[in-house]
Amino acid sequence: MSQDSPLEAVLKRDRMVVIGGLAGVVALAWVFILFGAGMDMTALEMTSLSAPAGLGHSTDVTADMTSETSDQAGQMPAAIAETSDGGGAMSEMMDLAMDAMRPMAWTAGTAVLMFFMWWIMMVAMMLPSAAPMILLFAAVNRKQRDKGSPYVPTGIFAFGYLAVWGFFSLLATTAQWGLERMELLSSMMVGTSVVLGALLLIAAGVWQLTPLKYACLKHCRSPIHFLSHHWRKGRLGAFRMGVEHGAFCLGCCWFLMALLFYGGVMNLYWIVGLALFVLLEKVLPGGHRLGGVAGVGLVAWGGLLLAGSL
Repeated sequence: MSQDSPLEAVLKRDRMVVIGGLAGVVALAWVFILFGAGMDMTALEMTSLSAPAGLGHSTDVTADMTSETSDQAGQMPAAIAETSDGGGAMSEMMDLAMDAMRPMAWTAGTAVLMFFMWWIMMVAMMLPSAAPMILLFAAVNRKQRDKGSPYVPTGIFAFGYLAVWGFFSLLATTAQWGLERMELLSSMMVGTSVVLGALLLIAAGVWQLTPLKYACLKHCRSPIHFLSHHWRKGRLGAFRMGVEHGAFCLGCCWFLMALLFYGGVMNLYWIVGLALFVLLEKVLPGGHRLGGVAGVGLVAWGGLLLAGSL
């Protein structure tokens, strides 16, 4: 009986390898987000200084913080404020608030940083919901290899999927730059216009109820159906399949991701909430009904915001 080579032994355990790889990539992406995605503050700090338009502006929060800490410092003797631990803490808080209010200067380096921030965020948010499809691709690919077909790394399929979200990240970065230039997005990357926020909520809710959204969601929820109708051989075929699956997921979720411009691009509540919703919508037996309920809720929320702004 011939012994398997080390590579063949690993390939026979490819399911565990794929699961471990996906978990590692997702974990690293979330760590990157939590530490601020290359920004000067952590995600927790940015979350505490941001609130969607209509629920309290981030600029109002930082302004109140600055005013409050200034008043407290003014009530203390200058020597105490400079030397005590309390004065140091207040000074640090004031510096944090001032940094939050300072507009971000866009350079080529800033644009690259923002692109990777968006792309890695999409990896963290979207890859978990794509895991069933990626695992099924690995299983089918293993059976194809057992029949004598050349082995195709599952990573090629996954990269094709993530390339689509890289394209979305490029569009999102461009939109962020434009919104900041029009002062519709604060330095904390939160929408400053109640009307824009309301329109985003309404548009996302309406999209949730459209047949096109449902058609895209159907492909995302049915890995077997997708692979049986879109299977292609070879490495290029795997990449194209990943791109096609990514395109369906993009069509399903792009408006939901755009809601980050309302809730806060680096607001952890919105990032985690949207990631969980996308996962549940794709994997729960009644996920498509959950999407419809959410659509109605988003339209109602946006309508209330819009009415309150008039």
